[in-house]
Amino acid sequence: QVYLRESGGGLVQPGGSLRLSCATSGINFKIHTMNWYRQTPGKERDLVETITSSGSTQYADSVQGRFVIARDNARSTVSLQMNNLKPDDTAVYYCSTRARGTDFWGRGTQVTVPG
Repeated sequence: QVYLRESGGGLVQPGGSLRLSCATSGINFKIHTMNWYRQTPGKERDLVETITSSGSTQYADSVQGRFVIARDNARSTVSLQMNNLKPDDTAVYYCSTRARGTDFWGRGTQVTVPG
């Protein structure tokens, strides 16, 4: 059974930092592209960052230069270091991957940056 679980969300003041983590099991983690998405009420889930099995990364323009994605293949985890947070970063953040032809998602972790 595939399992993804996010942690590390919370309330942070503008300009602050948070580090999200996603623990996984049930997949051969090192071969899979891992993604971070975020969603606010009434809006679609948006891709924030992606990291491939080889470590290549892609970032949404809105987080370029502020967020850093990283993977730890030994621990089967992916992290998202978020710096200089802004109120527009407020959202539920989800970890996801595609394995065996299926998209898998965690339950999400709330990040709140008051405006």
